[in-house]
Amino acid sequence: MSDDETGAELNFGWEEWITLPDLGVPALRAKVDTGARTSALHAFDIETFGPASRPKVRFTVHPIPGRDDLIIPCSAPILDRREVASSNGEKEMRYVIQSRMAVNGQEWPIEITLTNRATMTSRMLLGRQALKDHITIVATDRFLQPELSYDVYHTARMRHEQPKRALRIAVLSREDNYSTRRLVEEGEKRGHTVEVINTTRCYMAINAMAPEVHYDGKRLPRFDAVIPRIGASITPYGAAVIRQFETIGTYCVNPSHGISASRDKLYAHQLMARARIGMPNTAFAASPKDTGNLIGLVGTAPLIVKLLESTQGKGVVLAETKKAAESVIDAFRGLKANFLVQDFVKEAAGEDIRCLVIGGKVVASMKRTGADGDFRSNLHRGGNAKSVRITREERDTAVRAARAFELNLAGVDLLRSESGPKVLEVNSSPGFEGIERSTSKNITAKLYEQIESRVRPAPIRRRKKTGK
Repeated sequence: MSDDETGAELNFGWEEWITLPDLGVPALRAKVDTGARTSALHAFDIETFGPASRPKVRFTVHPIPGRDDLIIPCSAPILDRREVASSNGEKEMRYVIQSRMAVNGQEWPIEITLTNRATMTSRMLLGRQALKDHITIVATDRFLQPELSYDVYHTARMRHEQPKRALRIAVLSREDNYSTRRLVEEGEKRGHTVEVINTTRCYMAINAMAPEVHYDGKRLPRFDAVIPRIGASITPYGAAVIRQFETIGTYCVNPSHGISASRDKLYAHQLMARARIGMPNTAFAASPKDTGNLIGLVGTAPLIVKLLESTQGKGVVLAETKKAAESVIDAFRGLKANFLVQDFVKEAAGEDIRCLVIGGKVVASMKRTGADGDFRSNLHRGGNAKSVRITREERDTAVRAARAFELNLAGVDLLRSESGPKVLEVNSSPGFEGIERSTSKNITAKLYEQIESRVRPAPIRRRKKTGK
C-alpha cells in the first residue's frame, strides 16, 4: 500500500500494538517516540550474508518480553548502515531494513534499525518516519488501536503463516559437478545464499557449551540448513561433520545416522529386512568355511557378488554359474574384502528403476538400462535412462525404504521382479543430472521446497501465563 493509500485517520497513544508481516511478527508492543527519526527493533544474532552487491541481514526476534524461548528467525535486504544516537547519547552503527507495518487493517512500509534493546521495556520503538501524516499522536493515552494478543504465537497457524525468507544454506561437497552447481543455481534463484563447503576442510571444536564447525581457519557462520553431498570415500568423516552441525541445531537434509546406515551395505540390508521391505535374497559371512552353504542361502546361480564398499557399480560381479560364484567368493576372501552374495533377478533384464524421494514423496522416477552386455544399469557405466511410470506398490516401497533410513532425500533403486519390487540400494546422495534430464522435472526446486517448509519456527507449547 502506497503512502497516499494508507486510509483513514488513526490515533496513536504512546504505546500501540503492531504487526510486522514481512518479518513474520504478528503481535508486537511498540513505544511511540517522535524524537527519533527511524524505528528500532530489538534483534539478536544479527549477521550479514549474501553477495556484496545485494547484501542481506539475518537476525532473530524475541517478541515477548521475558520469553527468550520464543524465537522468530528473520531476514531482509539491507537498505543502509547508519550511525544512530540513542537517548543517552551513545552512538551505534546499525543495519537498516524495510518492512510493512500493519495496524487496524492498514499497512505501509517503514524503515527499521536493528539493535539490542534488552534493557528497554518495549521490543520496538516507532520513530517519525513510521508515523504517517494521517496519524495523530495522543501522548497521554496508550493502546488507542485494537489490542492484539501474544496468544497468536502459541497457535499452529503461526508455523504456516511465516513469510518466505532468504536462507543461508551450506552444500557439503568436494566436487564441482552438475548436482552441486544446480543446488547453488536454484537456491540463488529463490533468493537464498548458497555456499559450497569442502567437507574434508571442515574441523570441529567439540565442547558442551559452544560446539562449533571451523573452515579454513575461521568459525563457520550460522546456516539455516545443510545439504550433505558426502562421497562414499569420506563417509565416516563426513558423518562426523554433519553430527556437529546437528549438535549446533542446524537443520540437515539427511541425518548423519541415515547417511552412515545407507553406506554400510550389510547394515542397510538388515534395516530394510527389519522394515519388511522387499529385496533380493542376500547372504553375508566374514570368512565362511563352506562357500557352498553361503551360495545355498541365496539360491542357485547366477548370483551377484558385491563388495560392501562398492559404489556406482564398481565391485559388483555377476557369477553366471556356481563354479564362477565360488571362484569370485574365494578371490574376494583372499583379498580380505567384505562382500554380500545376492540372488540375481533375471526378469529385470539389466534394468532398474531409480525413484527419487524427497520429504517422504516420490517426486520423479526413471528406468535405467545397462550398456550392451552389462547387467549393471548405472549411468556412470554407460547406461541410459528414461522417464517411467511406477506402480503404487513401487511408490510405497520407495517411500518406506527412504523412511527406514530417515532420509529426507534419497535415491531408491529397485528391480521389477515376478514377486514385486525389490530394493537394491538406498542412496543418500543421489545425483540430479540423470533424473532431471530424463524426466524434465526441476528436482532441485522440489528439494528447496522441502527445506523451506522445514526451516521455520515451530509452534511452542502454551504457557499458563503470557503477558499482554
